[in-house]
Amino acid sequence: MKIYFASDHAGFELKNELLAFVRDELHLEVQDCGALVYDPNDDYPALIASAARSLSRDVADGKDSRAIIIGASGQGEAIVANRYAHVRAVVYYGATGVQTDISGNELDMISSTRAHNDANALSLGARFISLSDATTVVQKWLSTPFSGEERHTRRIAQIDALITDNE
Repeated sequence: MKIYFASDHAGFELKNELLAFVRDELHLEVQDCGALVYDPNDDYPALIASAARSLSRDVADGKDSRAIIIGASGQGEAIVANRYAHVRAVVYYGATGVQTDISGNELDMISSTRAHNDANALSLGARFISLSDATTVVQKWLSTPFSGEERHTRRIAQIDALITDNE
């Protein structure tokens, strides 16, 4: 599996730490899509688009790839990434305690994003999480498989049908 990384200045340090963790500890292939140097005045859209574009192409080609994108809150980064065909970005900015659905069933939102939505881009809010929390969630997210259940596969196909390729 190949993991594309991208961040602006707000996520620059966390991106570099996570990239090294994924490469050296999880032994996955990584590509740094930027920022490659710290610039307190950079803007995230072009940086995130680089990773999202690469992920979109890989998915279209049937390659097993994901992206980890990082910004201050992760929200804007997810918006950019979700503009690309086949990219399903979700945002994480820290644990909120035990989460339950309306029926009282305990949920793990990070695992659910993979198992139910086959999310392939994880957008992290660097100003809200520690490196320790980030490495834990990244490891969980990367190791959780898509369930492949028919209802989830059907819904993802419906999502993909809504988005046109941005090439």
